[in-house]
Amino acid sequence: MDQGEINKMNRSFKTIIRTMAMSAVAAAAIGSFAPMPANAAEEINLYSYRQPFLIDPLVKSFTEETGIKVNIVFAKKGMLEKIKAAGANNPADAVLTVDIGRLYALKQAGVLASVKSDVLNANIPAHLRDPDGLWFGLTQRSRIALVSKERVKEGELATYEDLADPKFRGRICMRSGKHAYNVALIASMIAHHGKEKTKAWLEGVKANQARKPQGNDRAQAKAVFEGQCDVAISNTYYMGKMQTNDEKPEQKKWADAVRVTFLNQGNSDRGAHMNVSGAGVLKGAKHREAAIKFIEWLTKEEAQKIYAEVNFEYPANPKVEASALVKSWGDFKSDTLGMEDIAKNRGAASKLVDEVKFDEGPTS
Repeated sequence: MDQGEINKMNRSFKTIIRTMAMSAVAAAAIGSFAPMPANAAEEINLYSYRQPFLIDPLVKSFTEETGIKVNIVFAKKGMLEKIKAAGANNPADAVLTVDIGRLYALKQAGVLASVKSDVLNANIPAHLRDPDGLWFGLTQRSRIALVSKERVKEGELATYEDLADPKFRGRICMRSGKHAYNVALIASMIAHHGKEKTKAWLEGVKANQARKPQGNDRAQAKAVFEGQCDVAISNTYYMGKMQTNDEKPEQKKWADAVRVTFLNQGNSDRGAHMNVSGAGVLKGAKHREAAIKFIEWLTKEEAQKIYAEVNFEYPANPKVEASALVKSWGDFKSDTLGMEDIAKNRGAASKLVDEVKFDEGPTS
């Protein structure tokens, strides 16, 4: 990134006004924005991987409550590269992103600043935040099984380990093993069982696939509906997206064909695998205190409820309940394995996917 591009980023941040009506424009890329009001007392600049439909209502409520303007550049990729390239000229104060892998990458790159906050420490459990205060989880999602109501009996699939059982030969559909959601799941298996046992498990899961890994999480539920397989591995919130999709009502049929199954729920078992979205303050932030105030606000009841209602996620703050639809999927025990432990094993997990040639499908 040359100096001209850096200057352009700075000018863009200084002229952003985020309103609900501008969501579609801002989501595409850095573009032209309405000028900042002359009487704006406080503001923060934010990079976000999270989509406008979710962030807009949060920003609107925060600004109404605090008077602090939030200027956002939405990114689909390349956020870390932009931050590193800009160096001391980086205009952003904080980042919002999804998946522990991206949070850990920001940490490893050394671009995040440590935050000590009694509010954040009180609202976010220790296993959902960085031990040094570099990032904080804001929402949770579980990696679950969506099983055929017709072809999978209650209790037939009880654990992640069961996915490698030969009784599921030709019955499992998954997206690419290299996708961040599956890498995190495999990393959690390494944390619990070690590399060798996890490799053997992954080979078993591969042998049980009904087809070569393909598509996104919703495509796996569709495959169950169509009878291609009996078990789909998915993040929880995709169930909510399918159940409420009026624009593509066929997805409601996919959702109706499956039963949400939280795994490893036995009395002595560890609970269902979890992942997070989160936020961190950047080094050199020019509006550090306002950025911290924003992240603290995102962990409070109002913001956590917006997250829960809009995107069917589980609040990271344990004092806040999930939405009625999400709760309808049932109570469950979550794995409290530290996100840091998952992040540290992601590299090894990705290597295992390659070693067993997972994405080549069951016949390779």
